[in-house]
Amino acid sequence: MTTPLSESTTQPAQIDWSALSPNPSEYVPVPHRPSKKSLALAIALFFVTLCTCLVAGTQFAVSFSRGQVASVDEFLHDFTLLYRHPSALASGLSFALTLLTILLAHELGHFFACRYHHIRATYPFFIPFPSFIGTFGAFILMRSPIRTNRALFDVGASGPLVGFVFAVPALLYGVLHSKIVLELANPNLANNDVLFGAPLLLRLLDALFHPGVNPNLLLLPPVGRAAWVGLFATSLNLLPTGQLDGGHILRSISPRAHKYLSWLLPALLVALGFFGHWPGWYVWAVLLLGVRFLRVPPVYDPVPLDPNRLFGAFLTLLVFLLTFMPAPILTP
Repeated sequence: MTTPLSESTTQPAQIDWSALSPNPSEYVPVPHRPSKKSLALAIALFFVTLCTCLVAGTQFAVSFSRGQVASVDEFLHDFTLLYRHPSALASGLSFALTLLTILLAHELGHFFACRYHHIRATYPFFIPFPSFIGTFGAFILMRSPIRTNRALFDVGASGPLVGFVFAVPALLYGVLHSKIVLELANPNLANNDVLFGAPLLLRLLDALFHPGVNPNLLLLPPVGRAAWVGLFATSLNLLPTGQLDGGHILRSISPRAHKYLSWLLPALLVALGFFGHWPGWYVWAVLLLGVRFLRVPPVYDPVPLDPNRLFGAFLTLLVFLLTFMPAPILTP
C-alpha cells in the first residue's frame, strides 16, 4: 500500500533556469575572420613594404643593366627617389611585385591551413625594411593553439611549399634571362658591394640551361633576384627548430628530435659563421637560442602523421636542401 500525500507535504522547488544562464553580454564571440582593423594594418604594411621593395628593385634593375653587382651605396642613393622622383622607381616593379607575390603566397598558405583547422590567425603582415632586399619578410599571428599533430604539420608545411611553387618559375625566368659576367669569378668588390650565393636549385638550373658555366658568374635580372630572396626566406623558415616552419614539421614527426635539434642547431650556425661562410649566422644563432626558452604550447592529439603527410614532410626536406645556402651573402 502507498500512503497518499497529505496537503501539507512540501512541493518540489521551482528553479528559474533562465536566471542561472550566462549573460550573453559578458562573453565576446570569437570572430570567424580577422578584424577590419587587422586588415587595415595588413594593407598599410603591404604598401609601405612595396615602397621599400621598389627602391631595392630599382637598384637591382640598374646594376643588371650595367652588368654590375648590387651596391648598398647605390641603394641608399635610390632611396631618395621616393620623395625626389617617385616615377624613377618604375624599373623596380618587376622585383617588388615578384617578391611580394612569393611572400604573400607563403603566408596565405599558412593562413588557409589555419582556417582549415579552425585556428584563429591574422592576415599576413609584411615587414618593411630599408635594406638592399627591401623587406624582412612577412608573418601571421595565430590567436589560438594548434591542437593536433596533423594541424601542426599542415600549418608548418603549407607556407614553404606554396611559396616554393611560386618562386621556381620566377627563378627559371631569371636563369633564362641572366647575364654571364666573367668579372664575377674574381670580383674586386668595393666596400659596400654585395654578391649573392647560389642555392642548389640555381646550380641545377644553371647546369641545365648554361652547361659548363659557373653559377657564380650568372647575374640574375630583378625577377630572378626576387626569386632568390624568396628561396632564401624559405630556407630560413625551414630551419628545423623552435617555432619556425621547419620546427613545426619536425615536431609533428618527432617531438624528441625537435627538442634536441633546437639546442644543437644554434651551435651549428655559429660554426658556419666561424668558418667564414656568413657572419649573419651569428645573429640567427642568438635568435634561435632565445626562442628556445619560450613556452611551446602542447599538442593535445599526438596521432602520428598519415603516409600522405609523411610524403609532404619529405618534400619540405627536399625544398630545404634545394634552397639552403651556407654562404647566402658575400661581402668584402
